Amino acid sequence: MIYNGPRLIRKMKVGPALRRIGETALDAVLPPRCVGCGRFGSFLCDRCESGLIPAGPPRCEICWQPVVHPPTCARCRTQRPAFEGLRAAYVFEGVARELVHALKYRQQRALAAPAAALLARHLEKHPVPFDIVVPVPLHPHRERTRGYNQSALIARGLARKLDVPVAEKALVRQRNTRSQAERPSAEERRANVAGAFAYGGSPLAGRALLVDDVSTTGATLDSCARVLRENGAASVWALTFARED
Repeated sequence: MIYNGPRLIRKMKVGPALRRIGETALDAVLPPRCVGCGRFGSFLCDRCESGLIPAGPPRCEICWQPVVHPPTCARCRTQRPAFEGLRAAYVFEGVARELVHALKYRQQRALAAPAAALLARHLEKHPVPFDIVVPVPLHPHRERTRGYNQSALIARGLARKLDVPVAEKALVRQRNTRSQAERPSAEERRANVAGAFAYGGSPLAGRALLVDDVSTTGATLDSCARVLRENGAASVWALTFARED
């Protein structure tokens, strides 16, 4: 059985601030275990990292979904999203799925560091133009319940790796939407996040990189990108750790 310190902390009746302090202390004392195989030594071992499935071509150059006839899919030809393009490092299967779920639902926030490092490596090989990193926000209620925003943790680590600024509060989720996973169709997902985001910072003047943990139809990223463009962003590219094909 893999030890999960944060799970023990969650069972204690403490507030979010004390819970975060306790989780950080446990992370510092206990040896890390790989999210994929459970072996001690790192949060993602070399063997499990090599088992991640790259989200490689042929894919739509805009939404990055697999296509038989590139460069674009039929949906993006008729209803282009607000972002210039979406890129994802890995397919949302196997270890990539386990990492995202552990980071998102099992309080294993330390996994944001390897996710950010892998995204930085991906951008070095497949660069896109940007000046500032912007994470997709959680609704305040959900962030308080979870204790953190996993996308913000990844964005912060990525910005640090690349030495670029990060605007964690640029976007605000003003409506607590249902999980996109509960919306099977692209139309339902677009309707679910329509009007859900607002801008919370000063007007943008440069190019934004919108960061999230996982993408499916790109509806959330499209909605966020639209708000950024309406508030001064010269362009918006989207980047996720994984993409559900």
